[in-house]
Amino acid sequence: QVQVVESGGGLVQAGGSLRLSCVASGNIFSINFVGWYRQAPGKQRELVARLTDGGVTSYANSVKGRFTISRANVKNTVYLQMNSLKPEDTAVYYCNVAAVSEGGSYRYENNYWGQGTQVTVSS
Repeated sequence: QVQVVESGGGLVQAGGSLRLSCVASGNIFSINFVGWYRQAPGKQRELVARLTDGGVTSYANSVKGRFTISRANVKNTVYLQMNSLKPEDTAVYYCNVAAVSEGGSYRYENNYWGQGTQVTVSS
């Protein structure tokens, strides 16, 4: 089993910055990609940023140039640096990890979600 924990959310004024952390632990052989998603009240969950094992990043148009997803020096940890925050960035941010685990003589991939961390941007 794999556990995913997000942290770093909080209340910030518009124009401010926050750095979210996503830590995956447990039966992890490798991680294929990590995605940060967000869900605002009454809206669908949307992909914000994604980082592949090969280091390829992609971003939602709404956050390009403001958010940066990166791998930490600590194993199985990914950051989401959020700058120039706007009130419309207010949401619960979730980390999704596509991890390969080992089960005896075979390996398998699953997607795992964290519990989310609240980001509130005041105007």
